[in-house]
Amino acid sequence: MVQVQTFVFNPFSENTYLLYDETGEAIIIDPGCYDRSEVSELAAFVEEHGLKPVRIVNTHAHIDHVLGVAALKRKYNIPFVLHKLDEPLLKAVKTYASNYGFSAFEEPEIDGFIKEGETVEFGNSSLKIIFVPGHAPGHVAFVNDADKFVIGGDVLFRMSIGRTDLPGGDHGTLLRSIREQMFTLPEDYTVYAGHMEPTTIGFEKRNNPFFK
Repeated sequence: MVQVQTFVFNPFSENTYLLYDETGEAIIIDPGCYDRSEVSELAAFVEEHGLKPVRIVNTHAHIDHVLGVAALKRKYNIPFVLHKLDEPLLKAVKTYASNYGFSAFEEPEIDGFIKEGETVEFGNSSLKIIFVPGHAPGHVAFVNDADKFVIGGDVLFRMSIGRTDLPGGDHGTLLRSIREQMFTLPEDYTVYAGHMEPTTIGFEKRNNPFFK
């Protein structure tokens, strides 16, 4: 069974996820830990539970989701992967990071690309990759059917959706991604979003004001 540990990092209150199973292998999704104390918080949990991080995977490459990638790559000597279409977003972060107070941002090297239809594997567990653009051109989400959840990034939030006024965003594309990729998942699936508390597919289908 996959355990999902949530950390809330950086001034954007971004949700970083550490997923692990009974083997102790773990993956880190969207590491937003910027300063030393935030990196130490995640590392302390890893050490306390005897975990072995094996990969960093990102739903997308906006600044709040990539602040900790370089530090964790170095600390655990693990690869970092994301969708090819979000590579330009990652490359752009260094051009505006200081404007948001992140002058020490370090651009991580990309070790590979992921795409829809593939799986991310760790221990005895796997996550199915679905393509959900709209908030970002290469945005993906990670679905675990065995434990009925999706790590959705900044696509679908409790009673809201991701913003589309950033470079590469498109409102119509985002709504279509949610309808065709997220809302076709079973209603009892938990949605772990990039910000705020978890929700469920069924709750959002019935209550999200963007789909009334």
